[in-house]
Amino acid sequence: MLPLQMQLTPSPITATVDFAEPGVRHGFLRLPYSRDDAAWGSIMTPITVVVGGEGPTVLLTGANHGDEYEGPIALFDLASTVRADQVTGRIIIVPAMNYPAFGAGTRTSPIDRGNLNRSFPGRPDGTVTQKIADYFQRVLLPMADVVVDFHSGGKTLDFLPYCAAHILPDKRQEGQSFDLVRAFGAPWSVKMLEIDAVGMYDTAAEEMGKVFVTTELGGGGTATARTAGIAKRGLKNLLIAAGVLRGEVQAQPTQWLDMPDADCFTFAEDGGLIEFLVDLGDAVAQDQPVARIFPVTRTGLPPVTVTAARAGLMMARHFPGIVKPGDCVAVIGVEVDE
Repeated sequence: MLPLQMQLTPSPITATVDFAEPGVRHGFLRLPYSRDDAAWGSIMTPITVVVGGEGPTVLLTGANHGDEYEGPIALFDLASTVRADQVTGRIIIVPAMNYPAFGAGTRTSPIDRGNLNRSFPGRPDGTVTQKIADYFQRVLLPMADVVVDFHSGGKTLDFLPYCAAHILPDKRQEGQSFDLVRAFGAPWSVKMLEIDAVGMYDTAAEEMGKVFVTTELGGGGTATARTAGIAKRGLKNLLIAAGVLRGEVQAQPTQWLDMPDADCFTFAEDGGLIEFLVDLGDAVAQDQPVARIFPVTRTGLPPVTVTAARAGLMMARHFPGIVKPGDCVAVIGVEVDE
């Protein structure tokens, strides 16, 4: 439960759309933000609300991190094409959840360096990022039955394109989440393990009992035709499976991956120029070298070898070519039957 002061303090964010009126409504989440170039300025985050009759509410978000683009592509596309007569319920679309970061092309906000996906439950009287988190926590998440938050690797990671949900104590909630992962039909589907779940949007939604689905659809600070296509096709399938969009799910083959423990993650202990010895999708053995890191302060120094802590499949890798101590170098998943 939120502290009493936060319960009593209203959010400074106001929506210019009606969340209940039938039809398609485009507008903004307006957050007052006084700054040097606009004393009475605002941050205007685009939002679309589609109400088409009785049914569940699905909350769709992209650019929780501002340098991840498949989600915004799929969601701006949906917002410009969806009709109310296609919808049986309500769809709330926020293509660029962390709008300041999205505009800057950065993972975190250029205003306060806040990482929105580590800022929940937020504060109505806090930083800009905390105020955005608070609005989602107190206003948008309670409206939703299903929450879909698109991610990819941004500028520092590259992923096999996958859709994912978390292993949860509530097996009914978990099962509903994995049903939608299956319907999404990404090339890979993942039973997700988080190494840093404190303050996450995922956690906030799941603690409210929401069905929560996420993705990692590529990376490198861009989107490809393939990964954007996976996002758009998967989103349509998921909305149909969730009972909020008319149509039939177009089933796609998917391979399931598990992340059973922290050994899935390999971190750099040295900084320098990284040379990968295996590529995304390659099988690796426990203790197999997956990369070498060359010191760059002078020539003639031998590279440091980075090995996998477990056997499996390379499902994510560092991006770009220079690493720092503590950077995640690789993520190893385990192929499993559904």
